[in-house]
Amino acid sequence: MNDDAKISFPCDYPIKIVGMHTDDFVDRVTMIVRQHVTELVPEKVTVRMSRNDRYCSVTCNIVATGELQLQAINKALQADPAVSMVL
Repeated sequence: MNDDAKISFPCDYPIKIVGMHTDDFVDRVTMIVRQHVTELVPEKVTVRMSRNDRYCSVTCNIVATGELQLQAINKALQADPAVSMVL
């Protein structure tokens, strides 16, 4: 194991995705995450709306298998025009 590693894989890892609230936002972002994490189940996805319902945040709690996987998920989410931010 690399002592310089910030994260030890595999591990539980939350990904928070924020975007404008649309009817399909949750489905869009969970579909993107599922392309990289096949075992994502609905119980591991939480959704919160902003106070005025203009924005939506979706948190997907995944089992991350490596840095490359996380980079691929982030890149795919950032490429979607509905996504404002990925944390």
